Amino acid sequence: FCQPGGWQLSKERKQPTFFVVVLTDIDSERHYCSCLTFYEAEINLQVKIFTISNKNAEKEIEGEEESGLIPPAEVFAPKSLVLVSRLDYPEIFRACLGLIYTVYVDSLNVSLETLIANLCSCLVPASGGSQ
Repeated sequence: FCQPGGWQLSKERKQPTFFVVVLTDIDSERHYCSCLTFYEAEINLQVKIFTISNKNAEKEIEGEEESGLIPPAEVFAPKSLVLVSRLDYPEIFRACLGLIYTVYVDSLNVSLETLIANLCSCLVPASGGSQ
């Protein structure tokens, strides 16, 4: 559900996208899945390169496998950050995922584990109550 268009490599970096999917469990309870998908350069991507060679007078064609590396930053792979909650606060979840994304992409000197633990320990006021 976090990549509804399918998982595909891209030759260019695409802008991050955000959307919410609502899943309903067997007890008819809703779970709000906030998804932030971004594209990251794949540096050590292994690919298979096939060369065709002609052998014998019968011109048999045979594939010889060689492995190579795609030069850095020419291929981008999608990655998704997902936050699942029973609460319907898409803008708050978008801000939380944006914060995690910024810390990750900018390689800030903050532990992702600590950041996520702090976000999970926040108390969210009841719907309709004071902030």
